[in-house]
Amino acid sequence: MFVGHAAVALAARSRTPSIPLGWLFAATFGLDLLWPVFLLLGVERVTIAPGATAFSPLVFDSYPWSHSLAMALVWGAAAFALARGLHRSAGEAAVLGGLVISHWVLDYVTHVPDLPLWPGHSPHVGLGLWQSVAGTLLIEGAMYLAGIYLYFRTTRPRDRIGAVGLGVLLFLCAALWAPGPIAAPPPSARALAWFTLGLWLFVAWAGWADRHRVARR
Repeated sequence: MFVGHAAVALAARSRTPSIPLGWLFAATFGLDLLWPVFLLLGVERVTIAPGATAFSPLVFDSYPWSHSLAMALVWGAAAFALARGLHRSAGEAAVLGGLVISHWVLDYVTHVPDLPLWPGHSPHVGLGLWQSVAGTLLIEGAMYLAGIYLYFRTTRPRDRIGAVGLGVLLFLCAALWAPGPIAAPPPSARALAWFTLGLWLFVAWAGWADRHRVARR
């Protein structure tokens, strides 16, 4: 899942306006921000196999440290502790920690059974929404539109950056996600890892654009 994670961040911003959108993006994409680092270190593995699922050509051979349920709970707890260390309230820290864990829950819906429950010898789970292009576009797309609606219902731009800057980010997220079934596969796992590190730019971009928006009265 990709824009679904962004949708959760946008929706959370409408409910917790005290937390910047950049922080929320970092939380909901958190496991995918860690994953390319583990790939580059050789700790986790992915295979590029066009046709592996209808929506994605990726076979996640091993990613227990970034994407197992147990480690998602650990990373969520780490996000909570980090937020508290940065003087966020316990409620805000709990939201951020919960959003980190939400990443695993949404991936459980989309992935085929490749998500481990814990590192080591573990069952692998996944409901396999990616086996249906139409289902993925419909469900994840609806989530994205709902998140955008909730965000725009509770905020308004205070300048062109808040309007155009955010609009371009939202369009780019959709443009990277929707062509997945027909896009050329990554040339290598290493190239994929470096490309995925670009998600950190989306986190910074979301925070930058959000600072140029204010709450609607």
